[in-house]
Amino acid sequence: MASFHCLVLLCFVLLASMAAATQFKVGGSKGWAVPEPNAMSFNQWAEKNRFQIGDSLLFVYLPDQDSVLVVDANAYNSCDTSSFIDRFDDGNTVFTFARSGSFYFISGSKENCQKNEKLVVVVMASRSNGTSLAPSPSPVSSSSPPAPPPSGVVGIVPSSAPAGQESTTPPRPNRASVKAVGFVSTLGALLVTLYHVL
Repeated sequence: MASFHCLVLLCFVLLASMAAATQFKVGGSKGWAVPEPNAMSFNQWAEKNRFQIGDSLLFVYLPDQDSVLVVDANAYNSCDTSSFIDRFDDGNTVFTFARSGSFYFISGSKENCQKNEKLVVVVMASRSNGTSLAPSPSPVSSSSPPAPPPSGVVGIVPSSAPAGQESTTPPRPNRASVKAVGFVSTLGALLVTLYHVL
């Protein structure tokens, strides 16, 4: 019976942690790639979202054709692919935010970066403070580079809407629907486990 209580407690902790974080997919169905000419930039997309500690970004790309670099503001502004904090080239990179502040991402291809395959994400300070707002991400001057971000995973999804117009593509699932799917999956696993234990 003690193992049953431990299992229930473990499931509760898992559900609580799932409710606290969101994964954002960078680039949507197109993934981490050079944005199309009239598409919303990664930064425009990031400005419309709130990122909090514990959230993550998912970068999906062809590993033999691209990569993701975590860089400082100077490297971001100049598309300097030789000066990076961290490099990911596995094709399915997840970057988790472990602190608040600005995070800078560029393509490992200088040419792609110069074509706007780059992203700034500003992470809010605390999940518990529901009134704080994340400032709009934008490149900062080279005089104040941020502290290096931790290793991990990150994801962002721009949509393709002509400049100055709203997107006509269907909206991607919101945080609530993603969490609901996770909750239902975990609940199903719990019920199957309980069935086998009892």
